[in-house]
This record gives sequence, C-alpha cells and structure tokens, in this order.
Amino acid sequence: MDWRNLPGSGGGIEDRRGAGGLPGGGMAVGGIGGLIIALIAMFFGIDPSVILGGGSTPTQTQTQQTQTQQPPTQGGAQGQPAPDEDYDFVDRILGSTNEVWGGIFKQAGRVYTNPTLRLFTQGTQSGCGQASSAVGPFYCPLDNKIYIDTSFFQTMERRLGGGGDFAYAYVIAHEVGHHIQNELGIADQVERQQRSARSEAEQNSYGVRLELQADCFAGVWGNRVQSQANITPQDVQEAVRTAEAIGDDNLQKQSKGYVVPDSFTHGSSQQRVSWFMRGYESGDPNKCDTFNIDYRQL
Repeated sequence: MDWRNLPGSGGGIEDRRGAGGLPGGGMAVGGIGGLIIALIAMFFGIDPSVILGGGSTPTQTQTQQTQTQQPPTQGGAQGQPAPDEDYDFVDRILGSTNEVWGGIFKQAGRVYTNPTLRLFTQGTQSGCGQASSAVGPFYCPLDNKIYIDTSFFQTMERRLGGGGDFAYAYVIAHEVGHHIQNELGIADQVERQQRSARSEAEQNSYGVRLELQADCFAGVWGNRVQSQANITPQDVQEAVRTAEAIGDDNLQKQSKGYVVPDSFTHGSSQQRVSWFMRGYESGDPNKCDTFNIDYRQL
C-alpha cells in the first residue's frame, strides 16, 4: 500500500503523545482485577471506565497496528511531539477518508463533517470520559473524535498476528465508519433500540450490526482509494487476517476456550470479513445496510 500517495487531513490530527498519561490520575487499572478489565476492554473495544461504572457512553472500536512507534520527539508546537512516520501515516489515512466520505456525502446532497483524530500515549481525556491505551482505538460520538495510541497496534500484532499498512488503515477507517454512523443518526437509533431491548442478547445484536456496518464502510473507503494507494491483493489479505483475528468467536476462544454467540458485540470472524469485503468489492455504502436483514443472515 502506497499510503504516501494519499492526501493529508489538513490539520485534523491532535498530537497529544507524551503529554503525561491519564489526566487527574486516571482510572486505576492495576492488579489482577484491573488486568482482567483491561484485557476485556482491549479485546472488545470498551472504555474500561464503562466496565468500572464511571463511563458515560460506550465507545466503538476494534483495532490493529502501524509501524513501530518511536519515542516521542520534542520539537512540535508548545512542546508537543514533532510529526513522525506514525503521525504522517495516520494523517494521510484520515485525510483520504475525509476526501472519500466528503465526496460520497456531497453526491447524496449532504455535508460531511470531518472528525478529529487524537494521538495519545498511555491515556487521555475524551468527551466520553477518561480512556487508557488498553481500550484500543475508539470513536467518541460526544466530541466527534477518534482516539488512538499507536502502540496498541503493536500489542495487537504480537497477540493476534495482524499487521501491514492496509490492516492498520482498515482499523482507522473502521473508526471513521462509526463517525459516519453518528453523522447519519444511525448511532442514536441503535442506542435507543438497545435501551428498549428485552434481553442482553438482543441488546448485543444491535451492537454487532453497528460494528459490521463500520467494517463495511471501511471496505468502501478501501475500494475508493485502491488505485490511488496501489492496494494489492496481499494488502487486502492483511486486512482480512485482521478482521478474522478480532472476530468475537476468535477472541472468546483465546480468552475463554469456548464461544458464546449471544454475547457477541462486534461479530464473528466470518461476519467481519464478509462485511468488510462487501464494502471493498462494491465501493457502495448502500450495500452496507446491516439493519434490514435477518440477524441470522448477517
């Protein structure tokens, strides 16, 4: 993937790396109990503060990786880290998603509001509450920001065997997918449906639909930039391996040794691959309707 061919975001990145970890002391995620909470959050894309009862809005995500992160280099504005390859990569992926989705929204007679992406180290304060790097990349609908500690990409590579530039880009594009859902009002509708759900399994099913749609939106972006970024079949396989690795069934097998489909929150490996490829092969966001389909057929 020739990501350097993609446009930058034009100032859409907030670089808070090396800014001092969790504000105000952050969440105490330590000891055995804290470790379990951190692992749950890491694998299922949940803000640990939500698990601990301190969060306001669950955030959406599931992650992967970029190149090896170097120690922050001072020299940016107000003592912030200077841009580096990690910064440039994330900036260009975000810039290309802005370009793609801005064009799609314009064709539909709508205006697309570009999200902001914050890079951070260890922890940060978001509009959805404090977040540790163990959360992984996530989108907060309350401030329209995507949050990423790029060191988490390496953690996912070591634990789940994902990797490659297009795989990393897929993760960012997935979080942008949640921003699109927020822009279109889909996220609000899902939240209302979850509140009125009659069971935890039904509540989870709405979350799965939301996540699979974000995977499909990520695929749509990939389709629209495949020529510009020279995306190869090998690149696509990297993203597919990542989608397989972060399927709920795979993660549950690794963490529990068995699978509980009713507890899925993001979809199975097969579902995640299928919906990502649906978007990638079609390039059509209208093919990403995961809500008007029987849940068993997802």
